[in-house]
Amino acid sequence: MYAVLAYTAWGLLPIYWKFFGQIPPAEVVSHRIIWSLVFLGGLLVLQHRQQEFMQLWGDRQRLGVLLATSLLLAFNWGLYVYGVNSDRVVETSLGYFINPLVSVLLGFVFLKERLRLGQKLAVLLAAAGVANFIWHFGAVPWIALALAGSFAVYGLLRKVVAVSPMVGLAMETLLIAPLALILVGYWAATGSGHLGMGWPTLLLFMGAGIVTSMPLLWFNNAAKRMQLSTLGFFQYVAPSLQLLLGVFLYHEPFTATHAVTFGCIWLALALYSFTALRAK
Repeated sequence: MYAVLAYTAWGLLPIYWKFFGQIPPAEVVSHRIIWSLVFLGGLLVLQHRQQEFMQLWGDRQRLGVLLATSLLLAFNWGLYVYGVNSDRVVETSLGYFINPLVSVLLGFVFLKERLRLGQKLAVLLAAAGVANFIWHFGAVPWIALALAGSFAVYGLLRKVVAVSPMVGLAMETLLIAPLALILVGYWAATGSGHLGMGWPTLLLFMGAGIVTSMPLLWFNNAAKRMQLSTLGFFQYVAPSLQLLLGVFLYHEPFTATHAVTFGCIWLALALYSFTALRAK
């Protein structure tokens, strides 16, 4: 359920980011970071987990990993908002179709996770669907590849670091927040920012913290409880929803390439799930 909640929310997020219009992605991401920290800090206080949070400061190894994950998150967020608001929703969805394959590969290489025959066939089938999409894309989809790689590595690092999901996410946002505050302050001083444009824009910025934090909390809770390779296949929920938004809400074309890719991926998901359930 955590995985379903996370990926469904991510699949519907393009609707939210479209409201920002021409506001630069760097500014949107900076506010995502700042308001996420405010939201998560409030949750930590309400749950009386300040001591657990402060204990992280004494562990340089975990702080180093969380600094790396915070940079990966900031990069992923910025690139995603840029892709959505530059009318490349289809390419961002392609990135999240590729991401599960990268997660499976990382789980196999670094965590020694093993796949049964049916699951291996599912991976190959999904890879064929993604390859079909790339073949007909006509160019190297750099946004898609960068989104897939950065979030797969993020999921791997968060799975292996010994920290609870909410405390870890709060620390990630705290570590990257100084840079976000400097940028927002600079834009305010030079008059190039959008913070003072009125209440609707301010509420959008504040809401970005909530719509950012909740799916990540759900994702990290799922990552602690599931194999990375299994978690990766739930990723198909998000790009499927994104493509549906592109076709029915933003009126992007649905071609034969989309149909073949969707068919391969959903068949792969069904085969993978059936194999896992049968094994249990």
